[in-house]
Amino acid sequence: MDKKQIEDRLFVLPEEKYGNKYSDHLFEQYKIYIESAEKISDRRQKTNEFFLGLNTALVALLGFIATKLDIEQVSCIFSFASIPGIVICYYWYRIIRSYKGLNGGKFEVIHLIEEKLPLALYDTEWEILKRGESKKTYWPFTHIELKIPWVFIVIYGVLFFGNAPWSQIGYFLGKFFKL
Repeated sequence: MDKKQIEDRLFVLPEEKYGNKYSDHLFEQYKIYIESAEKISDRRQKTNEFFLGLNTALVALLGFIATKLDIEQVSCIFSFASIPGIVICYYWYRIIRSYKGLNGGKFEVIHLIEEKLPLALYDTEWEILKRGESKKTYWPFTHIELKIPWVFIVIYGVLFFGNAPWSQIGYFLGKFFKL
């Protein structure tokens, strides 16, 4: 949707038709909407904390198991545990992307509402931060946040491919053929 289509959808009644409480109600709705954007950010942070804790615990558990079992058992467990670890991280990554899209939409609406208010605080702040396009000025958290699940995916990938049965076969074939 272009800006005009969004404005037409957002501002369903012009001030003249709405009445003398238009500005008051606009501001109240704006405040409620800002609160909902903050709640989304809080939920996003809690989601990240959950997935980071889950993955940290899983990797720590695998490290603990590695000290208690023999190499064949460890290889099997690492290979088995890596698959759900990768799946969990992929869903974590998708959830972050969804939150990014949701917040992006919310702030687009906020910027449009601010055009009708005396101050455009969020839009001005975003402009000062060069709209997130300059890492020197401001690098949006999402850019960093999206990389963290991939760090764990790499860890799980190394555990999987380093311990999968075919790596054992390759090792023994290499020894046998002196590769």
